Amino acid sequence: MNSRRSPSRALFYRTFYRLPHPVRRRLVRLAVPKYIVGAVTLLRDSESDAPGRLLLLRQPPGRGWSLPAGLLQRGEAPVVGAARELHEESGVHLPPSALRPAVPNAIVHAKGWVDVVFEASVPASGTTLSVDGAEVFEAGWHRLDALPRLTPATARLLAHYGIGPLAAPGPASAPGPASASGPAGDAGPASAAGRTDAAGRTDAAGPAGDADQTGNAGPAGAAPADARRAAAEAGGDSTTGSPAEPATVSEDAPARRSDPEGGR
Repeated sequence: MNSRRSPSRALFYRTFYRLPHPVRRRLVRLAVPKYIVGAVTLLRDSESDAPGRLLLLRQPPGRGWSLPAGLLQRGEAPVVGAARELHEESGVHLPPSALRPAVPNAIVHAKGWVDVVFEASVPASGTTLSVDGAEVFEAGWHRLDALPRLTPATARLLAHYGIGPLAAPGPASAPGPASASGPAGDAGPASAAGRTDAAGRTDAAGPAGDADQTGNAGPAGAAPADARRAAAEAGGDSTTGSPAEPATVSEDAPARRSDPEGGR
């Protein structure tokens, strides 16, 4: 085996791994890129015939329907945030254990945003929907083969799961990872400060749910592979809450109010 050991890198790692664990973790958090993380829920009607029904929300300004979604609170697990946002926006209360990771579990955007997506099913006949009339005008169940007008960001996100007008041909009720080329455009972030989220709305809250993304840079200028190793050793955060599930990396920027389509 040929060794390409660099004296400077060897010195760096000897020094880095001798540091206390909290110090290593802090250094990694300072060095790697940060992502703002939001949670999105695809809630289905378990009583519906094929292709099924999906819970959608109509929010200001009311020109299209969107999904339950929002920013994570600082230190909040994605699945906990998804359950919280679902309850706040639709009145549907589910424990986090009732939500399962969608495939892909995360949509990673080029501009520092991650949508973590979960799925769940409830019987619509026994589920009471409740909205506040301000953040959410209306909540309702809609058949996958007869969806109402969606916000552009919502349509792009749903396409990753084989749902909606932008999805590739195939069964509308069978979610799965996007094709290699991906759907047209990209889903916006699930929630953002002063930006339009994946559910097609703007949240004025700050980036409380930021998380580390450890695949591109490392402490003290380490190479990508070194960064992943150092981050893992330092206890780097998982952006998805379900590391075993795949993520889709999107090249497009998230939707903004200045987009031609208005991010909605």
